Parts: sequence; C-alpha cells; structure tokens
Amino acid sequence: MSAEVLEHSLASLCLLVADCPHATPEWTASGVVVLRNQNIKGGRLDLSAPSFTDEAHYLGRIRRAAPQEGDLVITREAPMGEVCQIPAGLKCCLGQRQVLLRPDPEKVDSRFLLYALQSPYLQHQIGWNEGTGSTVSNLRIPVLEALKVPTPSVATQREVASVLGALDDRITLLRETNTTLEAIAQALFKSWFIDFDPVRAKAEGRQPEGMDATTAALFPDSFEESELGLVPKGWRYGSLKEVTAIFDSQRVPLSGQERDKRKGIYPYYGAAALMDWVDGYLFDGVYLLLGEDGSVADAAGYPVTQYVWGKIWVNNHAHVLQGKSGVTTEHLMLALQQTIITPYITGAVQAKLSQSNMWRIPFLRSSQEVSEAFGEAVTPLFISIRRNYEQAQTLTQLRDTLLPRLIAGQLRLPEVQALLNDRDTAQ
Repeated sequence: MSAEVLEHSLASLCLLVADCPHATPEWTASGVVVLRNQNIKGGRLDLSAPSFTDEAHYLGRIRRAAPQEGDLVITREAPMGEVCQIPAGLKCCLGQRQVLLRPDPEKVDSRFLLYALQSPYLQHQIGWNEGTGSTVSNLRIPVLEALKVPTPSVATQREVASVLGALDDRITLLRETNTTLEAIAQALFKSWFIDFDPVRAKAEGRQPEGMDATTAALFPDSFEESELGLVPKGWRYGSLKEVTAIFDSQRVPLSGQERDKRKGIYPYYGAAALMDWVDGYLFDGVYLLLGEDGSVADAAGYPVTQYVWGKIWVNNHAHVLQGKSGVTTEHLMLALQQTIITPYITGAVQAKLSQSNMWRIPFLRSSQEVSEAFGEAVTPLFISIRRNYEQAQTLTQLRDTLLPRLIAGQLRLPEVQALLNDRDTAQ
C-alpha cells in the first residue's frame, strides 16, 4: 500500500451499513425483485434469473433501508465478499446473508468503493481473521465496518473508477453481444429444425422469409409422418450417434490434490463448469461437453452443456463430443439444448447419462445439403462468439491486474491511460 494513500474504516465512509432481514423471503412468481447471493458475482448484479416477493413482504424487508441507486450490496456468506452496485430504476430488497452499504458521496465514490471491495487487499481482510490467524466463512458486521479502505481524494477515486469502469463497460458489451449472437443462432435453429418455417412457406407457395433462392431450394415443400410426428419430406429421426464423434476414452480425472500440484494455464472442466486450471491439456479444438453424471440436466429436463474450445482438460464427468457427417458441433449443441433428456437419465441418488443411453437420444436428420447450409450460416456467429469471449477474458485480466495497483496508489493514472492507448493501437 502506498504511503501516500490514507485509509479509513468502511463504516466511516458510509452513511448506512444495514444488515438484511434474517427471515426467509416469501417467494412469489412475480412482483418485487429480491436479491439473492447467486445474483451477485464478479462485481456485477445479474438478474437474468430473478426472484420475487409481493409488495407487502417487500415493505417488511425494507424497514431498515430500501436499496437505492448507487448503494452497494455485499454478501456475508455462501459465498462471502461478493459485491455489486444497485443500478438506476431497480426496485428491490435484500435477500439473506447480505449487507446494504450506502457510500457517503462527500468521502467516497460509490463505484470506486465497489472496486476497492473487490481488490485483493480488501478481500484478504474480509476472509482472514486477524485474531485467530485463520480464514473465516462468515463476514460479521463489526469486521465489515472495520475494513480498512484506501481512500485517495474523491477526484482521484472518480478517475480510478472511470478507468476500471471503462474496461468493465467494454467487457459487458462483449458479453451482451455474445448473448445476442447466441439468440440469433438459437432462433435460426428453431426456424429450420423445429418450426420448419422454410418448408411451410414452400408448401404454401411462398418464398421462405429472409432466405436466398439457392438455400430455399434445398428444403422440401411438403411433410410426411414419422415415429415422432410430422417431419419435412425426406427427413428422418436417427440416433444421436449417427452425427456425433465421441472422445470419452481420452478423458483423465484429476483429484483436487493433484490439481493443486499441477496449477497452470489450461482450463480443467467438470460435468457442468470450469473447475480449475492445470499445467497440461488433453484436447485441442472446438467441443461440446455434455454432463454425464451429477449435473446432467436442469430443472426442466434439458441437458447441461458447455461449449468449449482451445487446449483443455476434461474429467470423466462430462462426455466430450463433436459433430460429424455434415453436422457441425454447434448444430449438435443447438439441437441438444432443445431436447428434454429426462427419459435417458438413470440413478435415483446421482443422475447419470450413460453413453449407451445418450445414443438413444433422437436427432432429426435433414438432407446433407441442409445440414451443411445451416453450418455455413451459424459458424460465423460462433467464430465471433469465441473471439468476443477471448477479448473479454483479456480485458478482465487487464482490469484485475490494474485494480489492486490503482486502488493502492501504486500506479499513476497517466501511466494507465498510456497503457490502454498502446493496447488499443495494437488491436
């Protein structure tokens, strides 16, 4: 910590430090948003899967304070120390194991404090009990209020927050762009292979909307019966095995202890998520990971999938797949994401999708030409998705490198601006 930067307790920088109600919220299907810990991660508030309560219970939960624009919310446990900022226009209340912070604008910039609380310096204070010399799993209010926060002048705070915020804004834009690209790919798949829009248009004597004549000519103009209902003429349901290359024999599980000894730069994937980083890789390419046991399907019965690429390591809890026979890996993924796999899952205690049962999952086979045309249509979307993701990861690493040095006053803002300008010029 730079000797030039003063420190103040978090309590002295806030107009309000309010613990959440300890009672479980009354959950409703709609109404007022209730913040949950899973909504708060990496300094961001993610309300893509919101939870709600009714107006009466909302009023009961804001007796201590109603969250307002610029307030911060920090989690006390499960997980501990995650923080986010309340955006403009959001009416919400705290859930459980959370604390509301209202920064004093005369002493601290809200967004600066958001970044400060994410810095290694503050995160160490949050997770370390100075009295016992051990890590803790619960953030107590007295400990929270006593956190030592580096506080340069408010003007400097705003400049630091502006630099880090600009990086965050670019990261958010890339993620939002990818969400849009994924939605376009999903909509195109639904149009071609679920709603059969091009076939229906031709059956009615119309030109398929948004499609050139050459591509439209690849589709039939009528339907026929199949064991699973009407399908375009000449199409059929086959086994997933017909269009899938599998690489399960190359998987190698590593225990937590083994991974601790083999820290590195290559992602290590499990059934549902990235688990770790290790010093080697087993696969190099674009793959679809399909949960084999444990996390196999979501609550609605759709499979847990991961779209991964590059040099990676995968344990034995996820099937490692690629498309074949004219079906791209992306086509394979989009089809599986629209398929309920509950009938193929076994295991009362731990869910399992065995390889033999996976091959029983039906896959709609169009003509080779239609499959290849779909691949040509969606491949550029996924190339952009991969590029945007990698750029977002680079920006995230840059932000995480700059954050502790800026907060601690170890890096001057002109130096940072020069670094960012050089980076933009090089791109």
